[in-house]
Amino acid sequence: MDKRLHYLSNLRYLEAAARLGSYSKAGYELCVTQAAVSQKLRQLEVELGCKLFIRKGRDMVLTAEGKRLYEKVSQAFEIITEGLNATQPEPIAGVLSVATTPSFASRWLMPRLWKFSMEYPETLIRISSSIKPKVGLAGEVDIAIGEVGSNDDSSLVREHLFDEPVFPVCSPELANNMKLTEPKHLLDCWLIKGIRNHHFSWEEWFQKANVDINKRAFQCMEVETLDMGLNAVIAGHGVCPGTDSLAGDFIERGLLVKPFDISLLPGVEYSAVYHSGSIRKSRISVFIKWLKKEALIHQYK
Repeated sequence: MDKRLHYLSNLRYLEAAARLGSYSKAGYELCVTQAAVSQKLRQLEVELGCKLFIRKGRDMVLTAEGKRLYEKVSQAFEIITEGLNATQPEPIAGVLSVATTPSFASRWLMPRLWKFSMEYPETLIRISSSIKPKVGLAGEVDIAIGEVGSNDDSSLVREHLFDEPVFPVCSPELANNMKLTEPKHLLDCWLIKGIRNHHFSWEEWFQKANVDINKRAFQCMEVETLDMGLNAVIAGHGVCPGTDSLAGDFIERGLLVKPFDISLLPGVEYSAVYHSGSIRKSRISVFIKWLKKEALIHQYK
């Protein structure tokens, strides 16, 4: 090891004096006397064999050599601070980054999030949406919420929130105009499906409804997210798969109807995933606790 590293404590005095431009101010910050700062810096100058500061009036100004050393020392202290932050758990107060699917964000999470903010005002939630939300120790996302499948990464913790059946929904006008009195009547409608939705297929639904489709071609439209499909069917365009979390309030308000009480199970499963080594465990813990409480209210309302 370079023997000059024995003078690491002296570099603290260098950084403070250079940043503040004063030995006395550096001493005040470090809780030592001005003379102690001067002594530490003289020791460092002797060891390095160069002058680091010169006096100009009442100020101590860095020499060219001092400026070069200060630049590297300040950068090193920033890196050390980042390392300390990465190993020391953060308090509840602060930012918590949450990623979820666009549909879940807009239809379930955002309408309820004010409750969490009222309970934990010191925790700032940062929401982002992604078709496949992911979380990582070194990434920008602390919690991912969505239709999370099995994962081989043992460092990830998965918390089950709730699951719910999937069923067809449409506008009341379409149900009346198309006279949807039997499940087979849906074959005459535009059927909307999610491009990446693996929890619902119209073929499976018709099979459960005892409708012989006989390889009949559907009039289909594919959408990136189901909330896009719900907006289409509210306007009267076709029939879309829905769940209580995505379409429940639309049904309560009379904007959508369930033409048939036939659902596919198992349906959509929502889980929250976070990294076991996260430094934001305290924030994650309170947010997961709140999510589970809201999920329980949602399931039994």
